[in-house]
Amino acid sequence: MSYDTITTATDARGVATLTLNRADKHNAMNAQMIAEIHAAAEALGADPAVRVVILAAEGRTFCAGGDLGWMRDQFDAPPAERGRQAGALAYMLQALNLMPKPLIGRLQGNAFGGGVGMAAVCDMCIAADTVQMALTETRLGLIPATIGPYVAARMGEGRARRVFMSGRRFDAAEAMELGLVSKVVPAEALDEAVEAEVAPYLDTAPGAVARAKALLRHLGPPITPEIIEHSIGELVACWEGTEAPEGIGAFFAREKPSWQR
Repeated sequence: MSYDTITTATDARGVATLTLNRADKHNAMNAQMIAEIHAAAEALGADPAVRVVILAAEGRTFCAGGDLGWMRDQFDAPPAERGRQAGALAYMLQALNLMPKPLIGRLQGNAFGGGVGMAAVCDMCIAADTVQMALTETRLGLIPATIGPYVAARMGEGRARRVFMSGRRFDAAEAMELGLVSKVVPAEALDEAVEAEVAPYLDTAPGAVARAKALLRHLGPPITPEIIEHSIGELVACWEGTEAPEGIGAFFAREKPSWQR
């Protein structure tokens, strides 16, 4: 299967790499990219030749969150379309989250907004020590809604409260303390560190790994269709309020919204 915004490749060992490939846009997600990641997650998950999946990105940024053009489209869209687009992102993350293969994140660059959501659905995430992360939505009058169930499941509510509402940046060391990142290494050691996490899976029974992952997801915090739909509704409600139009409008106008000092 061919894609425009991502690439996938599987080596002879069965190690697949799903790479975000909009480096010129800082790998920001638009509707096409969200759909392609979802399709790739399902295809790799169903492929018996795939043993492990690495989630990676081209360029300096892992993922800057939502694409500006995509956000502008949401600004003008009716509520039903906003809900549909929010749902596409939510269920793409769920496809990654439930993939019956180990998913290892390779964070070579910064991750903001939806990029943090993608890190959160990895079974483990390895970050370069230069990486910065943030849940920036509240700066725009929005909330980290559709990524919220995955972020909360990864960090736990107590740790998530430190960064979920403030919009502040945090570095890779703090991301590891928060439970979002599993290991932090110098950028030049990133590939070696990822390979060290891949190698043990090549000695495991694929069916047992898939069943163990599914069991762990069952034992962890529930992310049910009802929870996902609630997160979608919360995001649509933000769009329908007064703060999001002001915040996003100010962003495009390169102005400060009334709440920024």
